[in-house]
Amino acid sequence: MHIETERLSLREMNESDFEALYAVLADSDIMEHYPYTFDEKRVMNWIEKNRERYKIFGFGLWAVILKATGEMIGDCGLTMQLINGQIKPEIGYHIRKDCQRQGYASEAAKASRDWVFKNTPFNRIYSYMKYTNVGSYATALSIGMHQVDEFIDKENEITKVYAITREEWEKEAIRTKEGTISRERNLLK
Repeated sequence: MHIETERLSLREMNESDFEALYAVLADSDIMEHYPYTFDEKRVMNWIEKNRERYKIFGFGLWAVILKATGEMIGDCGLTMQLINGQIKPEIGYHIRKDCQRQGYASEAAKASRDWVFKNTPFNRIYSYMKYTNVGSYATALSIGMHQVDEFIDKENEITKVYAITREEWEKEAIRTKEGTISRERNLLK
């Protein structure tokens, strides 16, 4: 599996991604909304778990690579998650601190969303996060998701759930295509 965007490349993780992924998952600021930050063993398990997901499901969290430098700056992709008592397909993302607020999470999540709707039978995909994780739900909104649920999680905190349906994605793709055609026509005048 390999996905290309304007600035990013998404590919399956491997053991050589350990150091780059450790810089993301062991950062307490990045993992502030996660139940814990990662130690070396958890990072290695994260890589192994995603490699297992690739074999079982054909997807998982993928390494996010900057095309300009070739460096891994985080992960993004699809996993099956327990969300408010039900297993659902979820797009997740973690981006290195110095690369945040540059649109990389949105770019990777958008590419993951498109891949899901083109390559899986899922008719709805989700993202969920602690209510305090403003960056995460801003990313969900940027890829066309909207809030569909809110619940108290096992840490007794509010969790927000965002989703987009295949139908909503298809309508947006048509609007985008029509907008591009309209702009091209205006340029030709």
